[in-house]
Amino acid sequence: MSVDLWAALRARTPARIGLGRSGDALPTSAVLALGASHAAARDAVHHPLDVAAVCADLAELGIGEPVVVPSAAPDRATYLTRPDLGRLPGSDLPAAPATPTTDLAVVLADGLSATALEQHGVPVLRALLPLLDAATGVAPPVVAVQARVALGDHIGQALGARAVLVLIGERPGLSASDSLGAYLTWAPAPGILDSARNCVSNIRPPHGLDHGTAARLIASLLSGARRLGASGVRLKPEAGFFIER
Repeated sequence: MSVDLWAALRARTPARIGLGRSGDALPTSAVLALGASHAAARDAVHHPLDVAAVCADLAELGIGEPVVVPSAAPDRATYLTRPDLGRLPGSDLPAAPATPTTDLAVVLADGLSATALEQHGVPVLRALLPLLDAATGVAPPVVAVQARVALGDHIGQALGARAVLVLIGERPGLSASDSLGAYLTWAPAPGILDSARNCVSNIRPPHGLDHGTAARLIASLLSGARRLGASGVRLKPEAGFFIER
């Protein structure tokens, strides 16, 4: 009787390990599964964001009417071949409110997986809002289309926000096509370096971070950024504390 020595490990990870072989090749079942995962990743990259549905869900959160901002990439094909255009606004940006002070701007961006944003973007924000200090001023949410993370810097600056949170679909892989990333940047401005951001990645329950855990991490990062007056490599979460490095 043959014993599958890899079975216990495969049950604990979506990684492709111990696939076996058929002669000099993979078994047919493994080849078919790989093809299916590759197709799911490609579909996620090209899937258009359901802007109306996301805006409808955002409107129910009670933080203002959502605003839609396209990037300078006019279509998906251009977006995929010109990452620089995805970092630039393609239309007028929302103006900063006269009052009150905006502490946090939230941008929900399709990125490279609109599927991830549709499934996890609003639930993460819904879990985050009750964790914020009551005095935290949150701007009306922005839905960004054909967007890269750096588009949030333009939006955050236009809104006069102390910090910007970009919830964006991450690059699909062969194990995950619906993973959401959350990027927090203090004092957003065009041209800021990626080293000035903090990222909470792989938000995709049940296989990655759940929405509540992600929200708690984001809230802690925002609190630390406020105390430190900075985000990114200077903001280090260790044992529940944020220290300057």
